[in-house]
Amino acid sequence: QVQLVESGGGLVQAGGSLRLSCAASGRTFSTYNMGWFRQAPGKEREFVASLTWSGSSTAYADSVKGRFTISRDNAKNTMYLQMNSLKSEDTAVYYCATGGWGRGPSSWNYWGQGTQVTVSS
Repeated sequence: QVQLVESGGGLVQAGGSLRLSCAASGRTFSTYNMGWFRQAPGKEREFVASLTWSGSSTAYADSVKGRFTISRDNAKNTMYLQMNSLKSEDTAVYYCATGGWGRGPSSWNYWGQGTQVTVSS
């Protein structure tokens, strides 16, 4: 079993930056692929970014490419999402996930509780 806890969300003005963290505990973090998803009110959960267990391969949604950066520190059992040039449409609850791969939420087995990101215009 893996436990995930997100942090770092908050209120930021458009054009600003935030860094989300996802702390993992339980089974060996360094052997798991990791991902970020988000869900805005009234919308389905959508893929944001993912990172292989080694960190050698990443994937991003087109809507965040060039603005967001996913990374991990296996020594700290933590994954990050650096979000720059934030837009109002980035407002959502952000979830980290592990134990899977791909852009569909159903492809991932373990989820955190989410952290709210609100971007004011």
